[in-house]
Amino acid sequence: MGNKQSWESYIKTGSKGNAKVGKVMGEFKKGKLHIGKSKKIVKNKKQAIAIALSEAGKSKKKKS
Repeated sequence: MGNKQSWESYIKTGSKGNAKVGKVMGEFKKGKLHIGKSKKIVKNKKQAIAIALSEAGKSKKKKS
């Protein structure tokens, strides 16, 4: 089956980015999250997670 992770596992407590992820996922749950500037509503949870991480600036790879 594979590893299924909830969106909560992507965030840790205590930063502004995490608040943004929570806000975006709340919009998704209420059915109010839109794709970009269009009026289309996001229906896929994976897409919502990608949008949330992108807006929070957490989707970028960290340099070590």
